[in-house]
Amino acid sequence: MNIPNRLTVLRLAMVPVFFIAFCLPTWFGEGLTTASAVLMLVCYVVAELSDLLDGKIARKYGMVTDLGKVMDPFADTLSHLTFFACFYGMGIMPALAFVIIMWREFSILFLRMLMMGKGKAVAANIWGKSKTVLYAVTSILSIAYVVASAFMPGGWQATYGIVLDVFFYLAAIASLLSFTTYLSAILKSKALSGMTR
Repeated sequence: MNIPNRLTVLRLAMVPVFFIAFCLPTWFGEGLTTASAVLMLVCYVVAELSDLLDGKIARKYGMVTDLGKVMDPFADTLSHLTFFACFYGMGIMPALAFVIIMWREFSILFLRMLMMGKGKAVAANIWGKSKTVLYAVTSILSIAYVVASAFMPGGWQATYGIVLDVFFYLAAIASLLSFTTYLSAILKSKALSGMTR
């Protein structure tokens, strides 16, 4: 297994650790709230850095593999949905935004499997890139909220919560638009027209 794929495996390993960190106060008491928030932040940073590095290394040094093509988007979907499920569980992510993003992620994964079956890739688009940026921004803001709440409980949380809602809905809209753009491009290309039904 090459270095980019090892980094992807590291990202996958961070997913259950992030979830365990999220659950620590529930399982062992509110005294672990601060430790939980800090550990979540560490897991998120490691996951995002590995995501940033694996693609760059793979493209720069010609280490793109069939395993990497499948594992990287799977790791993205698994990590993002886990992060957002935790944020929803904390009550800081709106249910509608969570459901839209969840449906989008599973749907795009399904489309990618169909396209890979035809030996074709799903091209990136501006909305997909915007979605990625907004996912990162909302995740960072959410973790910052959790960390700050552990140290500075107070009236600022209501205002911050409104800002978070705005970013979550923007991320949901971008994810929806990226999916419809992918789907439109696939339908126009007729790449799946020969698929047996």
